[in-house]
Amino acid sequence: VPSALNIEDAVKLKFGYVVSCQVYGKQKKNDDPKAKDIDLLLRRFPLLRVAYIDEVRVNRAGAVAFYSVLVKAGTISDDGFTKSDIEQPIEEIYRVRLPGNPVIGEGKPSNQNHAIIFTRGECLQTIDMNQDGCFEEALKMRNLLQEFRPGAPGVPKIEGAPPTTIVGFREHIFTGSVSSLANYMALQELSFVTLGQRVLAEPLRMRLHYGHPDIFDKLWFATRGGVSKASRGINLSEDIFAGYEAIIRGGSVTMKEYCQVGKGRDVGMQQIYKFEAKLSQGNAEQCLSRDASRMALRLDFPRLLGYYLGGVGHYINSALTIITIEVASYLVLLLCVYGAESIGGRQVVPLGSVQIVLAGLGLLNTLPLLATLTVERGLWAAARDVAQVFLSGGPLYFVFHIQTRSHYFLQTLLAGGASYKATGRGFVTRHSPFDEQYRFFAASHLYLGVELAAALTLIKFYTEAEPPQYFGRTWSLWLATIAFLLAPFWFNPLGFSWPHVTDDFRRWCRWISPYTHGGTSSDSWEVWYKEETAVYHRLSVSSKLLVSLKSILYLALARGLVWKSGVDLSDKARTKELHDLKAFSISGGCILAIFLISIFLDMIAARLHYALHRLLKMLLGIIALAVVITAFATHAPFIHMAIALYYVAAAINIIGTLVGVQMFVRHLQRIHDAFIGLVFFVIFIILSALHIFDVVQTWLLFHNALSQGVVVDDILKQARRSQEADSTSHRDTAEEVRDLRRIVEQQQRTISHLLTRAGISGASLQPMEDVTAPETGHSEPDLPSLRVRNAPASSYSIELPKAPSPAASTSDPNFTFQSPAVMPPRDERKDDPYIRRGSL
Repeated sequence: VPSALNIEDAVKLKFGYVVSCQVYGKQKKNDDPKAKDIDLLLRRFPLLRVAYIDEVRVNRAGAVAFYSVLVKAGTISDDGFTKSDIEQPIEEIYRVRLPGNPVIGEGKPSNQNHAIIFTRGECLQTIDMNQDGCFEEALKMRNLLQEFRPGAPGVPKIEGAPPTTIVGFREHIFTGSVSSLANYMALQELSFVTLGQRVLAEPLRMRLHYGHPDIFDKLWFATRGGVSKASRGINLSEDIFAGYEAIIRGGSVTMKEYCQVGKGRDVGMQQIYKFEAKLSQGNAEQCLSRDASRMALRLDFPRLLGYYLGGVGHYINSALTIITIEVASYLVLLLCVYGAESIGGRQVVPLGSVQIVLAGLGLLNTLPLLATLTVERGLWAAARDVAQVFLSGGPLYFVFHIQTRSHYFLQTLLAGGASYKATGRGFVTRHSPFDEQYRFFAASHLYLGVELAAALTLIKFYTEAEPPQYFGRTWSLWLATIAFLLAPFWFNPLGFSWPHVTDDFRRWCRWISPYTHGGTSSDSWEVWYKEETAVYHRLSVSSKLLVSLKSILYLALARGLVWKSGVDLSDKARTKELHDLKAFSISGGCILAIFLISIFLDMIAARLHYALHRLLKMLLGIIALAVVITAFATHAPFIHMAIALYYVAAAINIIGTLVGVQMFVRHLQRIHDAFIGLVFFVIFIILSALHIFDVVQTWLLFHNALSQGVVVDDILKQARRSQEADSTSHRDTAEEVRDLRRIVEQQQRTISHLLTRAGISGASLQPMEDVTAPETGHSEPDLPSLRVRNAPASSYSIELPKAPSPAASTSDPNFTFQSPAVMPPRDERKDDPYIRRGSL
């Protein structure tokens, strides 16, 4: 029987595990705790290697030499224990001097490329940090490697067939049970990595490399440019270019489903948003690349259709869908405001049956998912999962991200500027303030949603069609509008909680206030506005002309609204209409004068008594409100003129932004944003006051976790340790945790009451341990925790962090809080036998 040392040597010859961490050297010099964690892993797993980029100053002038360095832990003794225990130093294996900084393009592929030289063998498997494997899947690696050898057992040998250069396999998304959003992402990935890639591989023969953990023929790729292209911008989605390289240079890509690895996907709305934005920008850059051009020129037509299906076609379809929604909305509105809804005296009647059929065709997109789930879990479980997706707001999520893909795809095609977006993959129970949500989604979704809502509302008041006809014509457009406007806030935890709504309103007023200057985009509206409009400065002249077409549309709508109000500017003899226009101008001048007086009072506020300043501002507000009410009450056409003026201001805003004259249009945009925010808060205040929406939202968002027994304690422990290093955000996070703990506890009592009324016993609510309690002297936790014990499907149990305040004593008697077992400090773990051992 060979000794343990001989077994380790045999494994070392067959298998190598290299982690590419290009910042490890800087972390080591800065005494970063993350570097100590990496050292701990190296000592625990002696076959593990870490490659990093080292920067060494070579002279007093500041010149720097760059090295690719491979390190490992020290050797183990015959008894299997380390020679110097936990203080064992990390040893360098290789140090290769580089001609310069290797990160000259995208960071991720550059990080991969510099570590390739430290790998050995004929095949190479690339794997990300958010992926994992298990022992039984590792046993199948021999079978996967044989796929590269035609004629091997189980691998047919076909004369003239291109060599197999990439072997892909399934991925299991293990984060799908955390929340509804995580479930949507997991189901979306499940459909693509199983049924979608299976069809692309056979019979379409057009599967590419869509990401790790595919296995490469290392020798084949090493002589053809490598596995990762790293040019900045154009290779933002570096994974797909390995597939391009394989197809263009005569290789083939296959997929086998007898093996799988685990994968963690994004589980928060903002994280998924950044992930979709990154993919959309990457696909737009692909459309501009030589590789995509060569693929399109050399593929036969059936494979070209397969390439469109599995590649850029998905994003082109999303862009065309959004363009169609905008064109349909504004075309119907123009017909209404100009009185052109009838043709030859006959009214335009929408075909309701045709729209129902089209809606059914849209639902066909769920058939691949239903088929995949049926094969994986059975018909009843598949139908239940799809129904749950629809009931928890899934259509809002999927429609919302159609616009995400469209916005960033078209923006990158017109202006460029694609960049890598780190999604973070944090936990999901964090409530995002309204100002943060607005910064994320205003330019891509909220502005378009407000446009469509205004257009559809005007259609309702100007159309000559009956209400059933109006609904048949616009119901699908309203669905898209609601998704663009409400999806970010529906999927925001505790978005309809009264304390959070009031706190969000205070933050919003401070952020959008004209007296808030400087800082970052999260501190001031002006800084955020400059960042959002910077993309228009990169547009070419032709792109600016294309974007300016929307201003012409707004001016045409304004002209039609004025014409609809009875004011014909070409007829000077119509005294009444001109009188109305003059009165509207006078009213507008009064409002403008009041606004200027208000600005003047703010300028001299330091010279006035505080009470006098507030009194004068209040009187000006009352006068302005009285002028508006009187004007609209006495002159009905004023409403049409005010709406027309709004579209004129929108046209001026677009032209001013494109030209670069932002001194005036910035104020118009701030007023527009403030008005949108106030409308949202009116809705949120009503919903939060009713309270039932808060309970229903929490139930639907985390129904997956409650019903499937998800355990996230270990994730939260690691997240807490990671955030302990960031002392600047500790206080704000702790305050948010306390508020979240109190509100979720109240919601859980309401949910328990609902379960009791439904005939479900609440006795299964079990006491929980507080996994978020600090380990090393911290007085407050960093993150909230939701944990569900494995219980029958009819019983649910939520863990909440231990509350330090007396309010916790008023909770349901079924809930008790227990302190966790305190983990020892890092330097006391040397007695752990698993750390002392040289292997698992």
